[in-house]
Amino acid sequence: QVQLVESGGGSVQAGGSLRLSCAASGRTFSSLNMGWFRQAPGKEREIVAAISKKGVSKYYSDSVKGRFTISRDNARNTLYLQLNSLKSEDTAVYYCAANDYSGFDYSEYDYWGQGTQVTVSF
Repeated sequence: QVQLVESGGGSVQAGGSLRLSCAASGRTFSSLNMGWFRQAPGKEREIVAAISKKGVSKYYSDSVKGRFTISRDNARNTLYLQLNSLKSEDTAVYYCAANDYSGFDYSEYDYWGQGTQVTVSF
């Protein structure tokens, strides 16, 4: 079983930055593909970014490309999401997720964290 715990959320003004972290345990971190999702009030959960086991392959949704950066530190069992140039539409609960599929499948995940709130104000 994989446990995921997000941190780093908060309130920030538009144009500001935040760095989210996701601490993983219960499985060798480097055996997991990882992703960040978000869910805004009244909207469906959507993928934001994903990263392969060794960090070689990355995926970004069009809405965050060029503003958010996903990274991982396998020695620290931690996933990161750097959020820059934040907009009000980035307001959501952000979740990290993991899968142990052999390839880099960023569409489906088996393990989820509890989420951390990001609120962007004008």
